[in-house]
Amino acid sequence: MLQELSHMDRITQLQDEIQQLLMIMSNTIAYLTSRANFLQVSPDVPVTKQRNPDKFDPAEVFEANQKELVTDLIVKAKQIEYLINSLPEPEPEEEQAKRLQVLEDEMTIANAEYVRAVDRAKDLHAQISDVLRMMLVETDGDLPETSPG
Repeated sequence: MLQELSHMDRITQLQDEIQQLLMIMSNTIAYLTSRANFLQVSPDVPVTKQRNPDKFDPAEVFEANQKELVTDLIVKAKQIEYLINSLPEPEPEEEQAKRLQVLEDEMTIANAEYVRAVDRAKDLHAQISDVLRMMLVETDGDLPETSPG
């Protein structure tokens, strides 16, 4: 059981790391699209729009930021890879089927015990109700009758 919790902790960590990776990717795309200047990439396609100088980073700053973003992505990807490699190997289907069959057998036994306990509770309730009814009938017969008025 404790080992299963440890595996679940790793899966939760993996989910968190993947969310962080997606956030880094999203921020990277936002940065690259908002802080880049328009450059001509083909002599056949002219640049028709320019950004204000305060809207884009100088080439050396942009290059340094790109490298930092790539580094962040690589580090996060390696952390995710480490977590994936630390997960246990999947259980073979035959073992899984056996384990599930044992659990199903245990559940069937527990369900049968539950049904017996409910039936016993119903029987006890009926017995107590009968005893209380008898006591009330006997008590009513022992009471002196009082006349109104």
